[in-house]
Amino acid sequence: MERCLFCVNGVVFLANLILSAQAMLEPIDFLALQSVRKSLNDLPGSSFFAAWDFTGDPCDFPGVYCNRDGEKVTALNLGDSRAGSPGLAGRIDPAVGELSALTEFTIVPGRIFGALPRTLSQLKELRFLAVSRNFISGEIPAGLGQLRSLQTLDFSFNQLTGSIPPAIGTLPALTNAVLCHNRLSGAIPAFASRALTRLDLKHNQLSGELPPLGLPPSLTYLSLSWNRLTGAVDGQLSRLSRLNYVDLSMNRFRGGIPSNLFDFPITSLQLQRNQFSGELQPADDVAIPTVDLSFNQLSGEIPPSFSTVQNLYLNNNRFTGQVPGSLVERLLLSGGGIQTLYLQHNYLTGIEIDPTAEIPASTSLCLQYNCMILPVQTPCPSRAGKQRTRPAAQCTVH
Repeated sequence: MERCLFCVNGVVFLANLILSAQAMLEPIDFLALQSVRKSLNDLPGSSFFAAWDFTGDPCDFPGVYCNRDGEKVTALNLGDSRAGSPGLAGRIDPAVGELSALTEFTIVPGRIFGALPRTLSQLKELRFLAVSRNFISGEIPAGLGQLRSLQTLDFSFNQLTGSIPPAIGTLPALTNAVLCHNRLSGAIPAFASRALTRLDLKHNQLSGELPPLGLPPSLTYLSLSWNRLTGAVDGQLSRLSRLNYVDLSMNRFRGGIPSNLFDFPITSLQLQRNQFSGELQPADDVAIPTVDLSFNQLSGEIPPSFSTVQNLYLNNNRFTGQVPGSLVERLLLSGGGIQTLYLQHNYLTGIEIDPTAEIPASTSLCLQYNCMILPVQTPCPSRAGKQRTRPAAQCTVH
């Protein structure tokens, strides 16, 4: 006679199929998945958890991936990853740390609240950790520095506070660190990984100077904008010759801009709204499509080598002298020339341009509030003000 597993009103329910399904996955992982499921729910319009029926094999659940033997969960991707799909709501249960073979853990954008469980530090095999665009709060657990295999760390667009644990910077395999759009404060730690290519810390409350030699030369993407960072960066930037995107805008950086930076394979150089000073001295023609150095304290004459830039923002600085003729030539070139040339709010004394010249309709030129009578009238941004020419007294003093 078969053993009675469940008896309800005298009816015998044999759970052979249930037991055989559960036996495929180790009990610890099975119970961990149950706890994770209980702590999360589908947002209206989402049906991600509809197929999470624990009478079947959890390795067949959407977002659950197991090893070849089906005994351990190796990846957990929670939520429908299709663009525009509703996400999940709830909290991340600490039981996720029991999935000892987990190499990847992600949650799609949604309404996940609460702190990051400290049990994440138990996932020694974890290589990819991404919980972005939710409402995660609290501090980043320092224990994540124990995940020596971690390659991608993405907690962007949340409500994290506190400092970035120095232990995060010691992760030897880290290639992507994306912590932007949070409320992080304190200093940027030194990053030891020589595989790090992307560092995105923009839109936080970080302060202090960049760590000496703390940015590895492997970096190709660097975004630190909208923080409270200070100090000189020329020594740091001049070493990062692989950079193809740089955004240090909206900080308090000071000092000079290294000349070799303009030789790097950068597609966008954003250094606006800082306290950079000194003259610009690119060695060769600048091949960077977009260069924004506006709202700084840069001085001297504008280098002719900037004539090869498509979108050039040098406004609100202290530039003097004539606008280089090479910039004018490229400006008047129909198609393939300069598209944006903002030179307003400087101390420029002249520009050689035919007042009857036809500036291409696709080109934006602004010259107002300099030490010259404008030879051409072109539309400027409204924030440039209404005054066409800088007061003569300012030009004399300068």
